[in-house]
Amino acid sequence: MVSVLQNVAIDCANAYELARFWSQVFDRPLHPEDKPGDAETEVMLPGGPAIFFNQVPESKIVKNRLHLCLRPKTTREEEVERLLSLGATLVHDRRRADGTGWAVLADPEGNEFCVLSGDADRAAAAS
Repeated sequence: MVSVLQNVAIDCANAYELARFWSQVFDRPLHPEDKPGDAETEVMLPGGPAIFFNQVPESKIVKNRLHLCLRPKTTREEEVERLLSLGATLVHDRRRADGTGWAVLADPEGNEFCVLSGDADRAAAAS
């Protein structure tokens, strides 16, 4: 027997609000029963594990040991701008002029995640 990944859990100070941010990132709905003030919420991803938000009393102190890497359907630059407009912040800019590299962003509670080159970037580089 093997295990199946049920969800990716993110500890946070405000589960509902952080789930709303990630819901916009993925353009996916929250669990239908989630509501403001809930200490546990989920963003439902199609065909994959849910992103689970668990409200905890302690705050984030150091860099994540595990993080999400996003590959946008558009360009990396368009996605970084979109995510910044949703409330993300730029933590480290690892982008290179040749289109390689990535951007490290943080969600509104400081959890780091990466934005890789997008499908459109990769298609342009291949042609």
